[in-house]
Amino acid sequence: MQHLFKARVGKMPLSMALLNALRAVRRYPSPLSTSKSWLSTKASLLGDQNILLMGAPGAGKTTVGRIVARRLGLPVIDVDDDVLEAEWKMPVAAKLAAVGGERFLEEEGQALCNFSASGCVVSLTGSNPLHAAAMRRLKESGLVVYLDVDGEDILQRLGAMKVNRIVGQEAGASVRDILLRRKPFYEKWLDVRVLCGRGAAAEEVAEKVLEAVERYGDRDADTFVSTRSAGAASSGPKTRFGDVVIEGLAADGGLYVPKRGFPKMDAPEWLRLVDMSYPERALVLLEKCIHPSEVSASDLRTMVFKAYGSNFSSEAVAPVKHLHRNQYVQELFHGPTASFKDLALQLMPQLFAHCLPQMCNYLVLVATSGDTGSAVLDGFARLDADAARRTGVLVFFPEDGVNETQKLQMTSHGGGDDNARAVGVPSDFDFCQRSVKRMFGASGLTGHLAVEHGTVLSTANSINWARLLPQVVYHCSAYLDLCRDGVVAFGDPVDVCVPSGNFGNAMSAVYAKRMGVPIRTVICASNHNRVLADFFATGEYDLRGRRLEPSRSPAIDILKSSNLERFVHHVSDGDGRVVAELFGGLDARRHFRAAEPLLRRMRREARAGWCSEGECLAAVRSVHAQTGYLMDPHTAVAKVVADELQDGSCPVVLAATAHYGKFAPAAFEALRIQNAPEDPAEQLRRLGATAAAPRPHGGVTACLEESAGGQRGRGHATCQADYGALVEEVERMIQDSFLKVV
Repeated sequence: MQHLFKARVGKMPLSMALLNALRAVRRYPSPLSTSKSWLSTKASLLGDQNILLMGAPGAGKTTVGRIVARRLGLPVIDVDDDVLEAEWKMPVAAKLAAVGGERFLEEEGQALCNFSASGCVVSLTGSNPLHAAAMRRLKESGLVVYLDVDGEDILQRLGAMKVNRIVGQEAGASVRDILLRRKPFYEKWLDVRVLCGRGAAAEEVAEKVLEAVERYGDRDADTFVSTRSAGAASSGPKTRFGDVVIEGLAADGGLYVPKRGFPKMDAPEWLRLVDMSYPERALVLLEKCIHPSEVSASDLRTMVFKAYGSNFSSEAVAPVKHLHRNQYVQELFHGPTASFKDLALQLMPQLFAHCLPQMCNYLVLVATSGDTGSAVLDGFARLDADAARRTGVLVFFPEDGVNETQKLQMTSHGGGDDNARAVGVPSDFDFCQRSVKRMFGASGLTGHLAVEHGTVLSTANSINWARLLPQVVYHCSAYLDLCRDGVVAFGDPVDVCVPSGNFGNAMSAVYAKRMGVPIRTVICASNHNRVLADFFATGEYDLRGRRLEPSRSPAIDILKSSNLERFVHHVSDGDGRVVAELFGGLDARRHFRAAEPLLRRMRREARAGWCSEGECLAAVRSVHAQTGYLMDPHTAVAKVVADELQDGSCPVVLAATAHYGKFAPAAFEALRIQNAPEDPAEQLRRLGATAAAPRPHGGVTACLEESAGGQRGRGHATCQADYGALVEEVERMIQDSFLKVV
């Protein structure tokens, strides 16, 4: 007899009772039961949401469903056996043969539209997701868990069951073809993904299902704390992903980090990602780092595929290329503004807009040493009209600390007539960043802006967690590319060498290691502004009397490395008191000294070095002469430091953080090319003819050509190097963006 239960109206979080039951059964598995009843004496206790297992034919939905149901003491429903065959009074295979694939899908969908249940584990058919109305109905009743099983495993299982035809398979199409066509439907309807490694046993998959359902029901699983938090339990509201995206900086001056750290993936899971595209890898990794109650799986998928699509000049997004001997470069410059910042800032504004509360406007403040500014402006310019109306972007950059191409890229946006503006400051990046952080800590200012102007301040620098998190993806992707290309087998170590200024790129590599990528050492490479190299050498971070010296690698012309605070928090096992003492001292006295045990732990995870301007130019020239590859000066800094510090016993990936076209004068100087053209666009064409790789960057070329044609770059705003003057720019921006009388 078919037992029907009243369906829920709308989708609610799992009850706390079910959450507690999940935790209990994971510790004390219940004995296996042979009962097929859909009724359970625990039904009212566990809540009325179903757990709906979705996946391809052969994914193991029926077997896993039975195990999960037994572990939870819930009724189990197999749609094939308990719903379709019961209604049709014939085997599913006979029905398919009788009516054909198209009619079968429609009748199957109608049967599901008339079906209702609650508090059950439901194993769907492989074709249920092809019927939209049926899936909408099912999703109202519970949580859709996608068993993302390796395609080869599925084909082997179907072969063992002697299945050579499945629903929707037309003449001439293989089972493999049908599975590929179905995958987008599974991706469309999932609430949570269970990524299954090759050959995973049913018990193992069932355990992953329990973990996924438990995480879904526990919003506190993915909360955040300040790096300066003492760790005492708080009775106040939890800080969630949406909060840290919007707030940017913690109220105590610290940076936000996940309270429970990063999720760890095992080797079989990583191996599933090897053959995936960059957006597919990004989606799987970010699903594990962002709670689905904050950003749903479907919304996240839309954002990720928009972020990493035709706006990148390389289909691979962040390809890894062999450079020389054991050295590889990861090209992080194929985005719209030709720097690695695009990898984060094509996604971060979408996350920001998604989390944006409706009651007020937001002004995103950014301090940039060159590349962040244009990447932020480009990313936020791609938001839809509604989000753009309530979001302004104000960028402060050192007027004489960026080159003309970087300046042109920033000042090409807005021009003061809309919600985006770049303002030059006759000082250095550290002054700009210090001023922005001071504004966030000035409660009188932030309160005044919120009360009087209905505007809240936020930031898109790498101090914002949503800026840093997408950068973790490309470090993971680099290792996966090396696995795919046979350079390493999974588990073999690699080193990563990153041009380092604010330490965000290096920190994201550390986090990739925490997720399970076998990164042996993160090498931080600085130019002659070598505060990080000195700190790792001596344990003393000293800015007293230290002057920032302009270089040919301006994006790392930084003395106060904000994300170093996250690194100290990481190596101190989350000791907020230590972090607060050290970085509070840096804020107040421009100096701190790390204790020797802490310094030893830092050196186990990372190393740091620096190179002179002459060494940087020589590296550009040498690599070009040997390989034809033209590096930008930041990548050259990484090359020099890797040559010095890396022992050659494993591959090293150099983060190529910018395209040479952004630094054409330095390239001409390095290559000793005489009579360089004065026109920047012509410079880029000349260099493109000289370099075997990479190709000229279309976005940079277009920007320079439009400037030459008088369409861009007709001057920009500047202000005095005074904190009060920057505050006035903020208020002026708010007036122009949100308070204009039309």
